[in-house]
Amino acid sequence: MSKKHINTYHFVRIATPFTSIKILLPLKHDKNFREMNRKAILLIAASILSVSVRAGDFDRLYEESSNRVASYTNLVTFGSVNPTWTDSTTFFYYAWDGKDFIYYRVDINAVTKTVVPRDTADSYMRARQQRMVRGDFTGWNGTFGGRSDTGLRSPDNLWECIIRDHNVWVRNRESGELTQLSFDGNEHDGYSQIQWSPDSRYISALRKQEHEQRQILLRNSHPDDQVQPTYRWLDYDKPGDPLPQAAPALFSIGQLKQIPVDPTPWQNQFDLTLGRWSPDSRFFTFEYNQRGHQLYQLVAIETDGTPRILAQEKSATFVYYNDLYRHWMKDGRHILWISERDDWRHLYMIDTSDGSIRQLTKGQWNVREIQFIDENDGFILFYANGFNASKGEDPYNKHLLRLDLNSGKVKDLTPENGHHEIIMNSRHTAFVDNWSRPDQPYKSVVRRTSDGTVILKLQESDASALLESGYTMPEVFHAKGRDGKTDIWGTIFRPANFDSKKKYPVVEYIYSGPHDSYVDKNFLVSNRFSRLVEMGFIVVYIDGMGTDNRSKSFQDVAYRNLKDAGFPDRILWIKAAQKKYPYMDTSNMGIYGYSAGGQNALSALLFFNDFYKVSVALCGCHDNRMDKIWWNEQWMGWPVGPWYSENSNVDNAWRMEGKLFLINGEMDDNVDPASTLQVVSELVRHDKDFEQLYLPGHTHDLGSNYITRRVFRFFYDNCAVK
Repeated sequence: MSKKHINTYHFVRIATPFTSIKILLPLKHDKNFREMNRKAILLIAASILSVSVRAGDFDRLYEESSNRVASYTNLVTFGSVNPTWTDSTTFFYYAWDGKDFIYYRVDINAVTKTVVPRDTADSYMRARQQRMVRGDFTGWNGTFGGRSDTGLRSPDNLWECIIRDHNVWVRNRESGELTQLSFDGNEHDGYSQIQWSPDSRYISALRKQEHEQRQILLRNSHPDDQVQPTYRWLDYDKPGDPLPQAAPALFSIGQLKQIPVDPTPWQNQFDLTLGRWSPDSRFFTFEYNQRGHQLYQLVAIETDGTPRILAQEKSATFVYYNDLYRHWMKDGRHILWISERDDWRHLYMIDTSDGSIRQLTKGQWNVREIQFIDENDGFILFYANGFNASKGEDPYNKHLLRLDLNSGKVKDLTPENGHHEIIMNSRHTAFVDNWSRPDQPYKSVVRRTSDGTVILKLQESDASALLESGYTMPEVFHAKGRDGKTDIWGTIFRPANFDSKKKYPVVEYIYSGPHDSYVDKNFLVSNRFSRLVEMGFIVVYIDGMGTDNRSKSFQDVAYRNLKDAGFPDRILWIKAAQKKYPYMDTSNMGIYGYSAGGQNALSALLFFNDFYKVSVALCGCHDNRMDKIWWNEQWMGWPVGPWYSENSNVDNAWRMEGKLFLINGEMDDNVDPASTLQVVSELVRHDKDFEQLYLPGHTHDLGSNYITRRVFRFFYDNCAVK
């Protein structure tokens, strides 16, 4: 441009906290042009200021967000109470008041909370910890009768059972005579796990066929103590691999021989575990988990070798065996059992005398954890979620419930709308109840277990300083899922000093393993993605269909369908949030996750790339045939079928569209590192552009500051509107 033309233009500087720019505008002196220039400047400035994340110094922005997040912890005072019970009526705890820790002694009989010197509190707390370290407690050692130096002694002390040369032998302790009871055990198919019946007349055992396990080789390219790489072989069964098989065995001491037990009905095992003898010595039990996880049985073997099914769980999809539970009642006749047979996880009582089962709890909610069983007074204390969902409460919030075994009535001992975390006293007569929500700081009280009555209010968290710093409270949000009926729940995280007039890029943090639900329901000032939020992003965290702790049918969406990962629900949820909050910019929708979440994050760019555009997949199990057997056969089934390939990120890598960053460690002993490298191979073969960070010496733990910074830099470069 000539000097003459330059003289007809002028520069205007617009400065923001993030950048400074110059705009070249025509130099006109008439009123209309001056007004047009003014409007142009305002329009450009508004456009710049409406963007939440700007081009500039990423490192400075990352450091500022890290410092901000680190400062949050001390800005909340009087958080949740973690009591050290000294007896059933007294406990100590301490709380942060913004300047120092204050120590308290609580006496629930006197209904008092007293400030005490730190030394006083510490002395009681140390004494309690020392008792725990010494092991001042008694418990059942898993067998009937003690184990001597040479074998397992019978309860009447007359006999001793030993395993010799992989077979079962007994020794008469009075005469010393040794008798062999089994003769078919060998190095690869021997006896173990012997148990005496309470009356010392019988022995149960397990005969187990061992197998040679698959091994994977892990390489540490840069060990700390030498120049050359080191190697580690890891036992690692994968879906479809052969598994050891076991059979229950029974021996009579009176006849000094083995009583035949037909193992035929319990072949094709994923696992078979020995249980226990009934208190009256009529039978012993074992649990059979059929391979494919569609049949699970609690079986009794009578003393003549006759089998009897006490409980059976059967499903056309899968029985999630880790959600099962059993507890023998003191009468020796009844077993408390947990089942999802009516689509929800509830308590049942098994009568072992006739095999009848009675349902104890019922409704569209789940029993989560048994806290205490009082057979004398006839009640059970347990965690449950969804109990108040019909009132509009988040169905994932946990409450402490009490079941009266005589009347069958269930009472919520913690009725407030929130997620309750409890710590009981030793007699289970009282407990500290800390309850909160993502948008509600903790409130702490002491309650009675008899009826939930509040004995004493302890404290309420004060987050006023946190809010004054600019912190934005998370929002619990729900929207309808793919069926148009089921509510999908999650949380929206917004940056500090949030301005609804700006646009914010959105990233989803994901983990959708079917074995649990994952969105935090308690109050937390920070988590693993907080720094990304404070850099000017909105992060969403959602539990979609296919995860646990809702109905069984909700979880069943994952069956042979891990690539689904609840994405149809997640996308509808995010779109519903965006409709309500137009400042959510999903034009470059990001997603990231670790492990199963890493698998999900890549699946988003393969199967749902019309919505998700930017993904970081860390230590992902990208092909379920490559991952550990127990987790993958649980959801994908057995035998290995074509659906494994249909769900594979490796076999479907050709579908990839968008910006992808793959990260994993070469020493990952949870997910075979080759899984990510197979994805890399297929992406290269199909001429797909991507980024990769393969980390020497790193395991499955990829939470370092370096890795986190690289992840957030990728979103900064590819999601942020600049």
